[in-house]
Amino acid sequence: MSRPTLGARCLDLTDPATFVDNDIHEFWREVRAERPVFWHEPTGESPGFWAVARYADVQALYHHEALSSERGNILDVVLRGDDSAGGSMLAVTDDPRHRPLRNLVWSAFTPRVLGEVVEKVRRRAEELVSGVAGTGTFDFATQVAEQIPMHTICDLLSIPHADRADLLRWNKMALSSVHADSDELDALSARNEIVLYFMELAQERRDAPGDDVVSMLATSRVEGRLLTVEELAVNCYSLILGGDETSRVSAICAVLALIDNPGQWQALRAGQVPVEAAVEEVLRWATPGIHLARTAVRDLEIGGRPVRAGDIVTLWNVSANNDESVFDEPRRFLLSRSPNKHLSFGHGPHYCLGAFLARAELKALLSALAGGVARMELRGTPRPIYSTFLNGYESLPVSFAGR
Repeated sequence: MSRPTLGARCLDLTDPATFVDNDIHEFWREVRAERPVFWHEPTGESPGFWAVARYADVQALYHHEALSSERGNILDVVLRGDDSAGGSMLAVTDDPRHRPLRNLVWSAFTPRVLGEVVEKVRRRAEELVSGVAGTGTFDFATQVAEQIPMHTICDLLSIPHADRADLLRWNKMALSSVHADSDELDALSARNEIVLYFMELAQERRDAPGDDVVSMLATSRVEGRLLTVEELAVNCYSLILGGDETSRVSAICAVLALIDNPGQWQALRAGQVPVEAAVEEVLRWATPGIHLARTAVRDLEIGGRPVRAGDIVTLWNVSANNDESVFDEPRRFLLSRSPNKHLSFGHGPHYCLGAFLARAELKALLSALAGGVARMELRGTPRPIYSTFLNGYESLPVSFAGR
């Protein structure tokens, strides 16, 4: 069974350039209508996999006990074989290990614990926005969007300021690239650098604990034992990637969407739309993590298709979040959209632990823009990132006029 096409072209979902060079939303619209569950043929040395496009199927499969995360949850990782962090890192762990590990990590991300952090996020967003308003052309991606989530998660982990630039650089290489023909070794090297950094940091915090998330993880027991240094490192790796990527690319997409939709920008500035509702539409519109991968542990049927044990199954959030059966006029950016039950944070047991913090960061940014900026203008061509997992831009030249 061949891959679906867009017009006369066959699209390769394992190629990062596919998501930049094509109208991917039109592609998924056709897929939802014609073949909502399809088999993507092998490419090169990579095996084939199932792709699931409709909202109802994607949401249901996030809960399905026949699908495992332990082989990996990102397509370009699982296609190369088992994820080396499987069974150790929360995002690629199944029950019974998953639940106690999740409970431990969740204790650092509850709204009660994050109260002071959220206030710091609000102040940081206001300072960053006021600092660029009226200064002429600047890159929103690097001067604002990168600064809020990375410093927030680094504050939580008590990472020294001197180390943060390196971590941000590695983060931006780990799951995406600014080039269409990037070397996979660069991404692997960046991931390894992050893990090695946190192995050293975890050992330091275990030897001399402080009042931070890494120290808490290093000194707590899961099922009666301390996490190994390697387990600590891969879970910190997950936190730093998840804590940065979602908010950063969503913020960039938000500003571009507001510039492209001046009526929505004026509604936000005038207070005609609740900021909380605007946050949800930004998350749906951006869908920063465009898919998640699972592996079938037994035979099952998805949308009438026979899936065999061992098959890779990919859940395409970017398609589900634009499913016409759930979202009216999905390619319309509508800040007041309600209900807005997007799947940008996943669903079920692996629902993103950082969802509260990501929402708080976007709320702080949108509030700072509405309160401190009179006009936003695009001043150049946004440069997209190349990735099969992340959706967004690495550069957004704009100008802000202060209020």
